[in-house]
Amino acid sequence: MSRDPRVDAYIAGRAEFAQPILSWLRARFHAAVPEVEETFKWSHPFFMLQGKPFANMASFKAHASFGFWNRQDNETGKEGEAMGQFGRIESLADLPGEAEIEQLIREAAAKLGEGKPARPKAAPKSEAEVPPELAEALAADDAAAATFNGFPPSCRREYCDWVAEAKRPETKAKRVADAVEWMREGKRRNWKYENC
Repeated sequence: MSRDPRVDAYIAGRAEFAQPILSWLRARFHAAVPEVEETFKWSHPFFMLQGKPFANMASFKAHASFGFWNRQDNETGKEGEAMGQFGRIESLADLPGEAEIEQLIREAAAKLGEGKPARPKAAPKSEAEVPPELAEALAADDAAAATFNGFPPSCRREYCDWVAEAKRPETKAKRVADAVEWMREGKRRNWKYENC
């Protein structure tokens, strides 16, 4: 059993009505899922399982609350009354019995173990099309060309897009001159903001 002394201190510092509720919930988690770990997040006791947030509990002036982190299929009809799925808990009578709550904890642990389906990865962006004006300037400056070619694709794309979006020829020429100068110095397009 992984017990966190901060949770002991949290429970001891709560109102008298809340201490037995929080202690009872804590015992139910450890009984139902012995591998659960305790921690502290957002100033409240949290239960972790397999390195993932599993459940949390809290105490306020007139009520306590607890709920599972991943709430799917854990509807109790008390959602929205307070933080968590079990609404305002003012006494142990506001919670399901020991066997029922431990069963809910085991079911939530099983769902957590199933995990979420992996999100499909986005297709990689294609290489940026170098505007002719920039390509011509890079061909005439070996140092700037070496820097440009050494940049990752996203940095090359930033320069290409910046030059390509210029509408007037004067603006485009100014941007090409600035780009070549900055690349000669090894700077990325947004180098001014890198140390903010």
